[in-house]
Amino acid sequence: MKKILSILLLGITIFTFAFSSPALADAASGAKIFSANCASCHAGGKNLVKAEKSLKKDALEKYGLYSAEAIITQVTNGKNAMPAFKGRLKPNQIEDVAAYVLEQADKDWK
Repeated sequence: MKKILSILLLGITIFTFAFSSPALADAASGAKIFSANCASCHAGGKNLVKAEKSLKKDALEKYGLYSAEAIITQVTNGKNAMPAFKGRLKPNQIEDVAAYVLEQADKDWK
């Protein structure tokens, strides 16, 4: 019985860490990375290429991007006019950017 309980607890722990890494992201670090890599097109949460696809909360929700996972995928792989940052930024840096974007979207980029 102890062995089953130990395995169950280990599984829960692994599952928790595997799916919660974006929550460990650092928005302050993300702000610096965003400033250096994203702000030229997305200053103030705007989108200079396609204005309607801004980083404002309502636009992120409308286009299915209001989650860390969705933003991480978009930044990692790029899409349409947005370049992929997979080779330029480390995964933890992309997670930090996602945390920053969500934090700013919740504040309406003020």
